Amino acid sequence: MRTLLITEAKLFLRTPLWALLGVFLPTAVLLGVGSIPGMREPSPVTGRYRFVDLWVPSLVVIALAMMGLQVIPAAVATYREHGILRRLATTPVPPAYLLLAQVLIHAAVALAGVALMLAVARIGFAVPIPRHPGLFLLALLLGLVSVFALGLIAASLARTGKAAGGLAMIAFFPIMFVGGGYLPRPLLPAAIQKIGGYLPPGAQPLQDAWVGDGGQPLQFVALAAFALGGTALAVRLFRWE
Repeated sequence: MRTLLITEAKLFLRTPLWALLGVFLPTAVLLGVGSIPGMREPSPVTGRYRFVDLWVPSLVVIALAMMGLQVIPAAVATYREHGILRRLATTPVPPAYLLLAQVLIHAAVALAGVALMLAVARIGFAVPIPRHPGLFLLALLLGLVSVFALGLIAASLARTGKAAGGLAMIAFFPIMFVGGGYLPRPLLPAAIQKIGGYLPPGAQPLQDAWVGDGGQPLQFVALAAFALGGTALAVRLFRWE
């Protein structure tokens, strides 16, 4: 596993574009949003908070969705398309090891991007720290695993990188929408906000842990079910060729 992880990390860094986007894109979006004066003022829609305060959980959604639903599916499916997985099938490497290595590498990039964005939000825009840091970390972990599991399912089903990207888009656009990636969540219809609270990557639990009462237990249960069920399904569906 250690050898596989080091090898996959080296291969990933040979194309540094995705690594750079994963680390810096959430911060770039934050700087763009924060540069708008209206985003730095409290709004009647958000109560005593500013839009920039509530956009931080949505930027977490962007970071997780991009790495989990854009990069991982294409990487694994491209391996299958080029026959690399067929050659790995002749080794003692279990399929779960390859999937785990992909998750660990891309998760590290996504979390680095989230950490940088949170630091810039705090220093540059005085965004408050999470009111419930433990619940925020739990929601972040469950959201990461659940989104990455969806990406692995797409990678397990697709024969080519392009096909994997198309399958992953089925989940990418709804997740970005309900997660506030396109429009601030306070401006979404109430029904959409409620539905989004139970879907990966858990934008509502992230927001409630950030500025609210900590979130509803049922939402964390739903995220855990997506994370465990999606991961098990991805491993079950995965084939070397």
